[in-house]
Amino acid sequence: MAEDSSNAMIYQVSIKLPAKIDIVFLSGAGSKNPMTAERVNRLTGPMLSTRLKSKQKDFEERYDQIFNINNKIVSKELSVGRAALSSLLGGIGYFYGQSKIALPKGFSQKNGDKYIPYWPAALYTAVPSRSFFPRGFLWDEGFHQLVIWRWDAHISMDIIGHWLDLINADGWIPREQILGAEALSKVPEEFVLQYPSNGNPPTLFLALRDLASGIHAHQFSDEEAEKISTFLKRAYVRLNSWFQWFNSTQSGKYEGTFFWHGRDNMTTRELNPKTLTSGLDDYPRASHPNDEERHVDLRCWMLLATNCMRSIAGFLKMDSSLEKDYYKLSDQLSDFETLNKMHLDDKTGAYFDFGNHTEKVRLRWYEDREAMKRELLRETLEAPQLQLVPHVGYVSLFPFMMGAIPPESWVLEKQLDLISNSSILWTDYGLRSLSRTSSMYMKRNTEHDAPYWRGAIWINMNYMILSGLHHYSHEDGPYKVRAGELYDELRSNLIRNIVGNYQETGFFWENYDQKNKGKGKGARSFTGWTSLVVLIMAESYPSLHR
Repeated sequence: MAEDSSNAMIYQVSIKLPAKIDIVFLSGAGSKNPMTAERVNRLTGPMLSTRLKSKQKDFEERYDQIFNINNKIVSKELSVGRAALSSLLGGIGYFYGQSKIALPKGFSQKNGDKYIPYWPAALYTAVPSRSFFPRGFLWDEGFHQLVIWRWDAHISMDIIGHWLDLINADGWIPREQILGAEALSKVPEEFVLQYPSNGNPPTLFLALRDLASGIHAHQFSDEEAEKISTFLKRAYVRLNSWFQWFNSTQSGKYEGTFFWHGRDNMTTRELNPKTLTSGLDDYPRASHPNDEERHVDLRCWMLLATNCMRSIAGFLKMDSSLEKDYYKLSDQLSDFETLNKMHLDDKTGAYFDFGNHTEKVRLRWYEDREAMKRELLRETLEAPQLQLVPHVGYVSLFPFMMGAIPPESWVLEKQLDLISNSSILWTDYGLRSLSRTSSMYMKRNTEHDAPYWRGAIWINMNYMILSGLHHYSHEDGPYKVRAGELYDELRSNLIRNIVGNYQETGFFWENYDQKNKGKGKGARSFTGWTSLVVLIMAESYPSLHR
């Protein structure tokens, strides 16, 4: 059966196993001189095997040259690192479609739709997992690009450029890119609509800062440096627009404060209203969201973005007034005293969010006899008050990750204590996302929401903490040696666990179980930010601290 303009062909082959088959697609087979036999020969059998081996050798040699890890790990770990990189690169896709943008609450179109379509757009991007999350995630992509730019800066710039092409007139980029049928097929309906008031961590600045710093440090050839400079110059206007969107829409009640907008302050079903916009989803924040909130992780992301924009403006000799604004904001957000005043708990040395909070909340079953149903609803047993939100976890370490703590400060010692304490964050497989001492540790958020960022080991945040340890192990100060010892141990634990899981299961995992010997869990094959194991092996970290 043939149709005009058909785009699929189904071909059945019956074989007796074991067997090997090469299937070849040739264009122009109906032309006068198709040279079919010669062309098939070049693409199958021994010739194909020889070429594949040659390409594999090229890949391995380039991998060894770029990541220079042969003397840092053993051979079984080397093959897993290569698999992680090739899987990340193999997951890169080209998507096309229109995002659905939510209308303000209470508004709808004449046909009843509560959304308007974004413009038709293309996105060339890596993905967290091609089988489970086949779409672009804004905060994941910055971590992906930390690996990809080291392999091929041109691919990385192409991907970042596509993301920046999605920016609207206000400077907003939708955080999830659900473009086309493949992407849509994997998204629950409640997550399809994108809200123009909601952000996502601007992690693209991680890779952009590296590219800018690489030019300063003469890491690139003259030709590459020229291309990167041209790209940064062209991207600068959009990056500035994106930054200004964050600075205006995610700012807090007081100057220099920030909080993730989009939390539901009317929910009755969530133990702690989720902060999907932060990327840390159900990580516990203030129990009763309002505009008094201050989120320490967002403050640190803003510091990174400010320093990156300042750096680009400086070496490209951009608009001097804009550069001065970035210098001023960078100094403001770098002020250690202000950071501590707003977010530090002196007793534990942990950095906390601030907001309207009570620990006295729980989920309780309520019975509706008339409707013949039971509901698990939140019950507040004590009035919330403005205070630091006392949950030690990844958020508590953000200033440490960003190198914002002076190397001689007593706070650094306390942070190292939090990291190394097995009752708090330390395990033999990586650092937990939330302390075992937290009242929210491994608690369900709703009847149907299992704990996600409430204990599990996540590789992107472990990589950032490892980066902080690496930084402080090279800074003169009283805690240099201890930071180095923790760095070596944490790095070894992470590599051993990721490699062990891969060899046992054949997969890289979304996160790892801190309670069950570091077993992989969540989505598989999660070859997005779990591929940061390549950089952990190579001891290659972002240039946040220079």
